[in-house]
Amino acid sequence: MNSPDSAAESAAAAPICSAKGCRTDAVWVLAWNNPKLHTPERRKTWLACEEHREHLSSFLDVRGFLKDVVTLAEWESQGPGPGRS
Repeated sequence: MNSPDSAAESAAAAPICSAKGCRTDAVWVLAWNNPKLHTPERRKTWLACEEHREHLSSFLDVRGFLKDVVTLAEWESQGPGPGRS
């Protein structure tokens, strides 16, 4: 059985959406890079809930930064790799 403290710690450690003011659990990873600042293989990430995935993706895409959108589970299963941050 989980104690209230361990349940709160688990909830606090859950990845949350990157949208301003959103505290919802993240479901999506938006991989991006700014070619003026990053090498081509470098991938920065934003996390998104279902509600904000489209908005955040559009924001990055109109700037030419969006490289990939995958589920958080898929991203985590790929493990650390070169250029991922």
